[in-house]
Amino acid sequence: MSSLYPSLEDLKLDEFIKTQNHIVQQNENPPPFMAICPPHPSGMEQESLGAMYPILNDYSGLELSILAQNNIDNPSKKIQSKNNVVAIPFQDIPAHVTNGVRKLVLCKDGKGQIGLKLSSFNNGIFVSVVIQDSPAAKAGLRFGDQILQINEVFVAGMSVDKVNKIFRECSINNISVIVRDRPLERTINLYKDRAGQIGFQFKNGKINNIVKDSSAARNGVLTDHQLLEVNGQNIIGMKDKQIVDIIAKASDSISITIIPVSIYEHMIKKIAPSLIKNIMDHSSI
Repeated sequence: MSSLYPSLEDLKLDEFIKTQNHIVQQNENPPPFMAICPPHPSGMEQESLGAMYPILNDYSGLELSILAQNNIDNPSKKIQSKNNVVAIPFQDIPAHVTNGVRKLVLCKDGKGQIGLKLSSFNNGIFVSVVIQDSPAAKAGLRFGDQILQINEVFVAGMSVDKVNKIFRECSINNISVIVRDRPLERTINLYKDRAGQIGFQFKNGKINNIVKDSSAARNGVLTDHQLLEVNGQNIIGMKDKQIVDIIAKASDSISITIIPVSIYEHMIKKIAPSLIKNIMDHSSI
């Protein structure tokens, strides 16, 4: 579970270990040492443990409180660095923490806008539109990212209006935002056959047919899923012909990012179709 859904606490601990290793690597011959870690929380009172993991149960269907407990129950995992530096973290750190939870610093444009629209789903706040050439687009926000925290304020359970109000009240620069990397979506790697096909058909970006014995069939692509990206490029709002051209010009190896149509339609139901077609950012990440 932890390798799929690293927590906010994992992100902070990963930053600490990276800083530690960076300092050690500046020394040509660093002596081996043992990192001093925070005390094991298993002996803490329940009230103290709750303070360490505020409102984690509120996050959207991710059971992060269970993840936190699993990390506490497995404090002995060691991490070996290149210079024989051994760290014994008090939490089980995934190999690539920032692929799950990442920190961004945003600013506002000349009109005081960040350039995104939000929607709520299962008690979480998600990005539903990223405007092209906006500060949000340049910072790397994408459709489906889940907003966890804005300037140290947890936003799980808040309404979209409340979160928009927080953004409006932020200063022009240095808006700290922590996001979860699109927990409702999945990316699948596919390969073209001799005819240059990857094995599925779609209409208005919605997959409606899977070709038997194709790469799409073998790799678990499903109908009633919406195409979001092809090789990292956002294709939401594009015409089907444009998407076909992108696939045709791609190499034999293609990655697609998809989401169930029911979730996609829920996230965009309050967004004008013209906005999605005309102002959505279509750059590659």
